[in-house]
Amino acid sequence: MNIVICGAGEVGRHSAEVLSPAGHSVTIIDKSPARLAEIDDVMDVRSLVGDCAQAETLLTASVDSADLLIAATNIDQVNLLSASVAKGIGCKTTIARVHHAGFFEAERGLDYAKHLGIDHLVCPEYTTAQAIAAALRSPGAIAVENFAKGRIEMQRIELNKSSKAVGVMLRDLRPPGTSLIACVQRPEEVFVPRADTVLQAGDVITVIGDSKGFSQISKYYNPDQANRRKIMVMGGSTQSVWLCRELKHLNLSVRLFVDDEERAVELAEKLEWVTVINADVINSDILQEERVDQADSFVAATDDEESNILGAALAKTKGARSAICVMQRPTYLHMIEHIGIDRAFSPRATAVSEILRLLDDREVRNIASLAAGVAELYEIRVTNASSNIVGKPLATLQFPQRCLVAAISRGEHVYVPGAQDKLEVGDTAVIIGPDGVAKDLCKLFGVKPAKKAPLTNEAVV
Repeated sequence: MNIVICGAGEVGRHSAEVLSPAGHSVTIIDKSPARLAEIDDVMDVRSLVGDCAQAETLLTASVDSADLLIAATNIDQVNLLSASVAKGIGCKTTIARVHHAGFFEAERGLDYAKHLGIDHLVCPEYTTAQAIAAALRSPGAIAVENFAKGRIEMQRIELNKSSKAVGVMLRDLRPPGTSLIACVQRPEEVFVPRADTVLQAGDVITVIGDSKGFSQISKYYNPDQANRRKIMVMGGSTQSVWLCRELKHLNLSVRLFVDDEERAVELAEKLEWVTVINADVINSDILQEERVDQADSFVAATDDEESNILGAALAKTKGARSAICVMQRPTYLHMIEHIGIDRAFSPRATAVSEILRLLDDREVRNIASLAAGVAELYEIRVTNASSNIVGKPLATLQFPQRCLVAAISRGEHVYVPGAQDKLEVGDTAVIIGPDGVAKDLCKLFGVKPAKKAPLTNEAVV
């Protein structure tokens, strides 16, 4: 592929680090000769000094014949304009990185991507917020996985004796909301359950359901999670705001520490479900005053990663059960585990992972493993209108053995389907099935199997 990247910052550089070694022809545009010189020293890419928002610069970079343009500068408006102009002069696919919710989310009916002719918008802070929120939702879960743009969640939950599900057949369960049990793990076996499966205390079940109502679903299966958990977030950054918005509908008590008074007042008005505290976490005793030792999780999400490392380490030493740090660069990763920080998330890395996902044009993708060899998670796009699976109730379809449809994404609507729901062209289905069933699913859906493996982002934090 011929790829043009606008911006030699963290996301642009990291995108080139992944795409160039894979054999793609990469051109990077940036206004800073110094930044480009650094990249030229370590990567085999073409560099171009110039303003990527100008058509003349884009044409010099041969965008008119390019397969892909990634607009990844630090300015949203420049990225939107660059991607739109590139699309207008002939670029096959355009992706624009944005920070502000006003551009990423369709406000007052205006879809910026559609309006400007851009194929995809990527918001690293939003994707990172989703990942952090998924880690915070269920501290007792063995593994947490978000998919379908965060609207559907998958969680592994251990059943105890007080669970309403113990001793009950699956067909008789009445959990709140819409969900399904995709996999059951016992000491002696792991299996995809049937309608007559009776759950036992000690079973570890994989549950799939709507993200916003998942806290209630989780409590149904494990009542011990009923107590309201305490989360502390440090920073008045865009990342912090995205995270607080992701935590809004959960059963959590959220405290946000902002050291700038004006920004604290602004966020107190904007985030009414959050307790905003104007204080400097690192240079004061505010953590002790607010009883950080009672916090279930502390998330350091300022725009400065050194401050994030100090804040997260300080919270952990003062008693927080877990500490999470937001980092852009992998420079300090080797230190994390040695200073007590439990986990780090990188917006840069999540942005590149999202870009690679958008570039993955396979109709059938293996996106996660529930139990090796027993239950894999496949994402399948319905593209063949003449396929026998289109327009028929799911209960009547002849899926491969031990396969079930866990979720359907249709436009902006994502849901866990019932037996009478139908697949339509343009849908994306999430299917649970055994390892090696991808070819059978391709045949059922009337699509061709992928000939080569997708790109991977090895540097994800």
